[in-house]
Amino acid sequence: MKKIFLFVAVAAFLIASCDKVENPYGPGISQGSYDLYPDGDSAHYAQNAWPTFAPNTSDERNVLLEDYTGHKCTFCPAAATEAENIKAANAGRVVVMGIHAGPNGTENLQMEDAFYFGVFYNYISDALGQYFGVNWPGSNFAGNPYGAISRKDNGNGTPMEGPQTWANSVSDIISTNDNKVRLQAMSNYYPSTKGLFLHTEVEVVDQTLTNELRIVAYLIEDEFVAPQLNNGIVDTFYTHHDILRESLDGTVWGQPLDAEHLDANGKYYFNYIYEVPADYDNTSSHLVIFVRDAVTEEVYQVIKHEF
Repeated sequence: MKKIFLFVAVAAFLIASCDKVENPYGPGISQGSYDLYPDGDSAHYAQNAWPTFAPNTSDERNVLLEDYTGHKCTFCPAAATEAENIKAANAGRVVVMGIHAGPNGTENLQMEDAFYFGVFYNYISDALGQYFGVNWPGSNFAGNPYGAISRKDNGNGTPMEGPQTWANSVSDIISTNDNKVRLQAMSNYYPSTKGLFLHTEVEVVDQTLTNELRIVAYLIEDEFVAPQLNNGIVDTFYTHHDILRESLDGTVWGQPLDAEHLDANGKYYFNYIYEVPADYDNTSSHLVIFVRDAVTEEVYQVIKHEF
């Protein structure tokens, strides 16, 4: 069973004399179990493995491209290729996430059967599909393939748009480069326990942002070979890319940037202990981390993190 813990760093990390510190993070903070840390206890991790962030001076706004797809969707491979081409044309600035869902969540195009054996949908994709589809007033999310570019309103009250406009929408965000949030991450991964310790730093650059902001961290599988309907023909050995698999905190919508996570320098710190599922590791998957507006849903910053 996966273990998912969210914890916060405080001054007690500096405690060095105790062999065992049950809760070095302060009262009321769930620090979870350190069974996933093979080299010692929580105090040992704090003293020997906790990373220090360098100043983040980047003013580049990256783009999240969410590709809503399905393995029985005949036109979806072309959209996936478009997403990969956009990512390649904007090296380091575009993060792609393949979401197997339709506007009603999990639909026939995502369901597995005796031939389409890959299971790509999950509680996250199901919730996202419904939220941006049937539950979003006036959504134009009519079916697969469809997508969102940093969940930015494309001018008609919805962030959803077809693949034919993805490149232009990405170009608009990159060229405008209105960076409102700085985001960086560091991590330690222990293959012997499959323990992933993720540390993130968020700095809100645009102080006019007044809506609630949330940080989201997802596990993404790099690729998976399984049948895909492709322009009317079944491609038995199709390579699916950038597949949304898990949430590091067990939620769809992430954690709020609140006073509990704010330090004296005006930066937010979120730290996760996560047991990577058996089917994945640091050679086959990566993390997508982003900060979203909990009201408009716009994604102000996103990074791809290799662990």
